[in-house]
Amino acid sequence: MRWTDEARKKQSEAIKTWKPWSSSTGPRSIEGRSIVSQNAFKHGMRTRHFIDDRKSLNELMNYL
Repeated sequence: MRWTDEARKKQSEAIKTWKPWSSSTGPRSIEGRSIVSQNAFKHGMRTRHFIDDRKSLNELMNYL
C-alpha cells in the first residue's frame, strides 16, 4: 500500500497527539540493556572496535 500525501499528513497529525515517544523507557534490566547494546553492532572491518584498536575485537568477543 502506498501512502497518499493526505493519508501521510493525517497519520503525522495523529502520531503528534499520541506522542508514543513520551512513554518510551528503554531497557530496564541488565539483560535487556546487554541485548540492545548490540543494535548498532556491525560486522567485519567496519566495526568501530576493529578500526579503533584490533585487540578491542578480541575483547568484544570475550565479552559476548
